[in-house]
Amino acid sequence: MPQKTKTTNKDDIIRVRVKSSLKEETAKIFEKLGMNYSDAINLFLSQVCLRKGLPFDVKIPNKETLAAMKETENSENLTSYDSVEVMFEDAKNW
Repeated sequence: MPQKTKTTNKDDIIRVRVKSSLKEETAKIFEKLGMNYSDAINLFLSQVCLRKGLPFDVKIPNKETLAAMKETENSENLTSYDSVEVMFEDAKNW
């Protein structure tokens, strides 16, 4: 029995303006994932259709979250562990 081949008709174009630095950074990530911009955008759009909305939460961070993010960016108040086991043991005390 002959195999059916799946064809996709990509017949539309979306043009987007982005910052050069954002484009360069995401290009490196997509390359590591074996994707290009078309793959990534199609994946995103497919997820929007599947979920009937954005595939992630969009929220304005509160003051506490912003402070934690700033600390992390500045490598402040970070704890490192020698192993995952030690980290999980410490997490029991939180």
